[in-house]
This record gives sequence, structure tokens and C-alpha cells, in this order.
Amino acid sequence: MTANAVFIHHPGTARYQFNVDHPFHPHRLTLTLDLLESAGALDAADRIEPEPADESMLALVHRDDYMKAVKQLSADRPDPEWVIQAERYGLRSEDTPFFPGMHEAAMAVVSGSVCAADLVMSGQALHAYHMAGGLHHAFPDRGSGFCVYNDAAIAISHIRKRYGARVLYIDTDVHHGDGVQWTFYNDPDVCTYSIHETGKFLFPGTGYVYERGNEHGRGAAVNVPVEPYTEDDSWLESFQTSIEKITAAFKPDIIVSQHGCDAHAFDPLSHTYCSMRIYQAMPAIIHRLAHKHAGGRWVAVGGGGYDMWRVVPRAWALVWLEMTDHPLAAKLAEAGANEPLPQTWRSHWSGLSPDELPEYWLDDTSTWPAMPRRNEIEEKNRQTTNLAIQEH
Repeated sequence: MTANAVFIHHPGTARYQFNVDHPFHPHRLTLTLDLLESAGALDAADRIEPEPADESMLALVHRDDYMKAVKQLSADRPDPEWVIQAERYGLRSEDTPFFPGMHEAAMAVVSGSVCAADLVMSGQALHAYHMAGGLHHAFPDRGSGFCVYNDAAIAISHIRKRYGARVLYIDTDVHHGDGVQWTFYNDPDVCTYSIHETGKFLFPGTGYVYERGNEHGRGAAVNVPVEPYTEDDSWLESFQTSIEKITAAFKPDIIVSQHGCDAHAFDPLSHTYCSMRIYQAMPAIIHRLAHKHAGGRWVAVGGGGYDMWRVVPRAWALVWLEMTDHPLAAKLAEAGANEPLPQTWRSHWSGLSPDELPEYWLDDTSTWPAMPRRNEIEEKNRQTTNLAIQEH
């Protein structure tokens, strides 16, 4: 353990690959692991390989017929009858096509997130990071948005069932965390919070402010949908203002956070214009809130992020640096500070990257073109944030 934090990694998650050209590529994990090791921030003593999760865990969220479909479609040559059924279960789309070994790979992801939850809730670790997790779009009855099994929802359901803890789920992916939200929409003991680009323009088309939970869960779903071309200052203002109030009001026993990093300006699948600065700041805010309101209990998972060379390794590594109180995290938190990336990492991967790799942990945005309508976007985001938290 490092600063009472554990890093969970199951080698089977490398098989979670739809096809070689799919944007959700496991190479993102390899690049980030190598960056952390090159920075001297991760060694063998920090890493835990989880035991395989019992398949009964899947039933905490997913329907029997869906699980059966996933297993059948995981064969090298699935029965043609199941291939016909694949579309019904969301597994024949361009985004989420079935692939050989799909069930086993998705179970490896689930295993890591459940292990992280157990280690923290049992008191064996204060913080746990499972970078391969965060498949937040999967539903009980179907796959969606690159996600087969919803590991985050399963881990939260496990926490509720085994430990009876109140869970705050924080989703910072640029896409709305719809699968997790709808799973707990009626549950007053699971608060789902998501900051994302508005569904008016981006998949999955949900996550509006008026989605606040139903029946007993009214008020336990919180959405902060920001405008396209939102920049760092406005994103962080919206995030910090809302999440501080929500956390204080909900009083969680544990925080589970999803760290999709696709709100970055380089990401090809969104329209926001943020830099690496938000990926340094948000884990720091979550870390502080976990200690202030949840006894320090914090589980973090990965998620989206589709500039896998320039953005994902830095963003995901920053979560671990913050979680472990690494000296580099403190340096990067200083106003105007920056630090160079390990030269060994840049040299090793530069020949394979289609883009020039960054030299520093944070971006120099001084040369980025100014966004039009900045004041209008910032004011709209303030209004949205105020609406999101008005019942709290």
C-alpha cells in the first residue's frame, strides 16, 4: 500500500476490446501503467490482482436473459439464433458489438471494481483505484455505449447489500452516467451525480437537470449538464459549487468516482474545450470531500477517454498521484505550476503515437484559440448549476 491506497488491476481486462479500430481500446491501460511506473509512482507493492468475482454479482444489476445473451455471444462462433438476438440486447451496434471472450473480459472488469469496494469497505484500504472500471452506460437488460456489464453499478449494489453503506457516485465523464443513474433512480441511499456535456448534443441524450430521482429516490439524482465549448474555469466552477453542496447534504459513507477524461479539447467524441487542468483538480476535490464527509473512503474507476496517447495516460495517472498524496500531485496543484513527463515514457511511445506526445503533465493553453461566446456559455452553466442544486 502507498498512503493507504491500493491499485487494482486484472490482466484479463486487456481482452476487453471490441475490435482493433474501436475507440475504447485497452492500450489506454498499458500507456497509463507505463507512465506511472516511469514516474516512480507505482510499483509491485501497490498493485493487487483481484480474485474472479462470483457471477452472482452480475445479478445485483443485470437480468438473467441479458447475462445469458452475453455468454452465448462470447463464443468464437455464436449460434446464429443468438446473433439474431444480439441487437435486442444492444450488442450488435457499431458502438457495442459482441466479440469473442466478451463475458470473461467484462467479468474481469467487474472483479476489479468489486474488489476495490470490498477493500475499502472492509477497512483494508482507505482508497482504491481500479482504472479499467467505469463502464457506466450498461443497463440491466442491454449493453450500450461501449459498456457490457455495469461494473460501477454492480460494485455500488454490492456495497449496499453487504455493508449497508450510503454511496455517493460521482461521474466526471463528458457523457452522462445514465446506466448508473437509472439503476438507482428510486434509491434514497445512493446519490448519483454526473457532470457532462448536455444531452442536447451528445450521447446518450439524457442527464438533464430535471432528472432528479423518483419516488423514495427523489433528489438523489443530480445532473449538471454543461454547454458545448465549456472551458476549464466554467467546468470547475460548476463542478466544485455543485459537488461540495451535494456531498455535504447527502452525507455519504463512501464515495465512488468515475474518471472518464473525454471532456478534454483533444477528445474526438465530445465538444467541450477543457484541458488537463480539470483532471488535476477534480480528483483533488473528491479526495478532500472523501476525508471530510466519508471517513476517507474512496473508490475510483476509469471510464471514457478517446485521445489515448495525449490525454488518457496523464488524466488517469493524475488520479493515482492524488490518491496516494504523491509529491508530484502537490507540485501540480500549485497555481501556474507544471512538471515535465518522464522522458523515458515519451521516448518509448513517441514512435507509435500518431500525434506528438505532450512534454508536460498539464497543458499550456496560452496558445489555444479563444472560444467564442465564452461569457454566454459561463453564464448558462451557472444557471444550470444553480438549478441542479436548488433542492439541496
